[in-house]
Amino acid sequence: MVFWEEHKMSADYGKVVVTDIKIPFRSMVILMVKWAVATIPALIILILIGSITSWIINALMGGWHMKMWSM
Repeated sequence: MVFWEEHKMSADYGKVVVTDIKIPFRSMVILMVKWAVATIPALIILILIGSITSWIINALMGGWHMKMWSM
């Protein structure tokens, strides 16, 4: 029982609350521009994954769902 109480008390030491961040405006703008630039390759990768997935599903279904809408 003592082990459980020690473990429960030690879990409180891992909690961190951030109340304020002091960062210069220029550094924050540079960081946000880097984030924006980093999203471009991420979006390209996600689009490629989605396209490949839809092509595979279309190939497995034999394209019947496209023929159904063209009637």
